[in-house]
Amino acid sequence: LTECADVNPKARPRADSHLTKKLLYLAPQLEATKTLNRGISEFIVMTADAEPLEIILHPLLLCKDKNVSYVFLCPKQALGQACGVSRPVIACSVTRKEGSHLKQQIQSILQSIDSKWTVSNAQFYRLTCTLSFFQQRNSN
Repeated sequence: LTECADVNPKARPRADSHLTKKLLYLAPQLEATKTLNRGISEFIVMTADAEPLEIILHPLLLCKDKNVSYVFLCPKQALGQACGVSRPVIACSVTRKEGSHLKQQIQSILQSIDSKWTVSNAQFYRLTCTLSFFQQRNSN
């Protein structure tokens, strides 16, 4: 995997290359928002090179609201390939399924994501306020 040049510094926590490979192996679901609303998301994967970053504001807020972990990785083309599509993907979901043989692997990845989570509620608030400001400014 190659590193992205267009990484937004606000996209935190970032997956390292080892965790990125594990995440891409899981072949996540494309419907991040739907799985969050249905309560079946284990965690959400978003890309740090989404441009503008505001387009992932809704899944980000849903993750916070529903207490679902999330992580940013790069590049969006690799995430698209992992999801089985030829186009770049900016957000996807790893969902829970009874009797899945990946359950132990998902738990291990979830622990890795949670250990990287260092953003305080104040930092999260500043990030969402900034994203909301840009979203409102661009819609006018």
